Amino acid sequence: MALKTSSDGRTRSSIQIFIVVGLCCFFYILGAWQRSGFGKGDSIALEISKSGADCNIVPSLNFETHHGGEVETIDESESKPKVFEPCHPRYTDYTPCQDQKRAMTFPRENMNYRERHCPPEEEKLHCLIPAPKGYVTPFPWPKSRDYVPYANAPYKSLTVEKAIQNWIQYEGNVFRFPGGGTQFPQGADKYIDQLASVIPIKNGTVRTALDTGCGVASWGAYLWSRNVIAMSFAPRDSHEAQVQFALERGVPAVIAVLGTIKMPYPSRSFDMAHCSRCLIPWGANDGRYMMEVDRVLRPGGYWVLSGPPINWKNNYKAWQRPKEELEEEQRKIEEYAKLLCWEKKSEKGETAIWQKRVNDGFCRGQDDSQVNFCKSSDTDDVWYKQMEACVNPYPHVSSSDEVAGGELKPFPERLYAIPPRIASGSIPGVSAESYQLDNSKWKKHVNAYKKINRLLDSGRYRNIMDMNAGFGGFAAAIQSPKLWVMNVVPTIANKKTLGVVYERGLIGIYHDWCEAFSTYPRTYDLIHAHGVFSLYKDKCNIEDILLEMDRILRPEGAVIFRDEVDAIIRVKKIVSGMRWDTKMVDHEDGPLVPEKILIAVKQYWVASGNFTSTQ
Repeated sequence: MALKTSSDGRTRSSIQIFIVVGLCCFFYILGAWQRSGFGKGDSIALEISKSGADCNIVPSLNFETHHGGEVETIDESESKPKVFEPCHPRYTDYTPCQDQKRAMTFPRENMNYRERHCPPEEEKLHCLIPAPKGYVTPFPWPKSRDYVPYANAPYKSLTVEKAIQNWIQYEGNVFRFPGGGTQFPQGADKYIDQLASVIPIKNGTVRTALDTGCGVASWGAYLWSRNVIAMSFAPRDSHEAQVQFALERGVPAVIAVLGTIKMPYPSRSFDMAHCSRCLIPWGANDGRYMMEVDRVLRPGGYWVLSGPPINWKNNYKAWQRPKEELEEEQRKIEEYAKLLCWEKKSEKGETAIWQKRVNDGFCRGQDDSQVNFCKSSDTDDVWYKQMEACVNPYPHVSSSDEVAGGELKPFPERLYAIPPRIASGSIPGVSAESYQLDNSKWKKHVNAYKKINRLLDSGRYRNIMDMNAGFGGFAAAIQSPKLWVMNVVPTIANKKTLGVVYERGLIGIYHDWCEAFSTYPRTYDLIHAHGVFSLYKDKCNIEDILLEMDRILRPEGAVIFRDEVDAIIRVKKIVSGMRWDTKMVDHEDGPLVPEKILIAVKQYWVASGNFTSTQ
């Protein structure tokens, strides 16, 4: 019996040794597996973890421009649970929330029919918007300012209607933009020189501008060389493709109109606002359009009105309008400007310039009982909110020479200075320290992006969108004269940070991603989506958001998704049926961080007689 007990002990000892060795091997393999980047149910690419600090472009993606007709074949190797078919070629320039047929069913009063009217769920398209046959990558900036390929926006109506006004000319296979306009026949540069004799454009004091009724946005295009960035807008109307031309040129623009709802911008956003023959009835509707401009104009900012009715005495015959009508129009404008405490700085030729006072201590000479002040305390609550004929009060100041809302540094110093909205504590839960940490984080992220895609700051991407901009950290980190960023702050975001974006000298807009964006198809070269799909989880259909991204992204444009791994996996599964090439990479801090990055490139394909073609 003793011999048997000894034998059993040796057997148990052998089993224990085997178990210990097995566990060691298992944990060794597990550690190697985690370091490799494959874990947590995803298939993370190895490019970052393999190459360390010297990462290359993901080799299977095509980041090159498409001018010569070469087409990348569609990769059918991935599992595609749902394949999205191309839409009919008639939808080439489809703008869901500004659709012409739907617009005509709404009242024409106060331009209501030109405002946003989005399709109901049952009318949404669940297909891919095709590019027109012959579509090519736009010319790089600054050549794109002056030339647009005809195939990208094949509309000649403006070349006929505006032939004598030097807006646009058709030359062979391109449109040429001479830089002229109705109010600046000698060119936008000379017109801006005239404005600069009154407005401090050169020293960085004026950085952000709003161009209402922008046409093809030549004013904004030529301001760019002065280090001023303009947010331009015009309606989708009988002048086909105004905003489309602006974006093809590489100029920030959206489809919009001053009508019945507030502009989707925060209060005290712009250093300058501009109207050049924009046909907005400024003296009508109890002055509400001027009051809305006042809301978004920064204290000390400038308003420029060029064209009728300015200097009507000398121009009424040329304008072919009754002088009594023009006289009354200018009288009302002057009356509302006084009510708003704007000081007229200049009136020369057909151009007048007013300046908004820096605080209410400078302007309350008149009886306040005549002023209808807005009752809402949240002047940034604007999404689908009705425009009112009321004046937004200035923020409180402690001294007569203080700028209401806080004084801004000149650009580019203001890009990383502490914005007044943060310094004053007006955004709950945000301090100067947390703001600076956010900036450091985005500098790190953008450096990682540049290692993945070396074309990021090469000029290949001109029009860039950040779908969930926060404080504008991504846009600030990628800031370059070669590009601009449309900083979108979702209406459901936890904090209203768009005012901070503007105080940094950047531009942006409020938007709800459950709806289509106010732009034409193929108007952005690069889209950055940070946390968008976690934010909109259970809010609306993820497919709709991705199809909208596909609509506004150019062929061979790129997308950077940064989100929790579960959201990234859901996105990757859907876009596998959208003619996008994708590759997942780890967070720059390693594979154990649950936030992942998905890089995507939209393949080149165009509409044809058989609906679509890849040649």
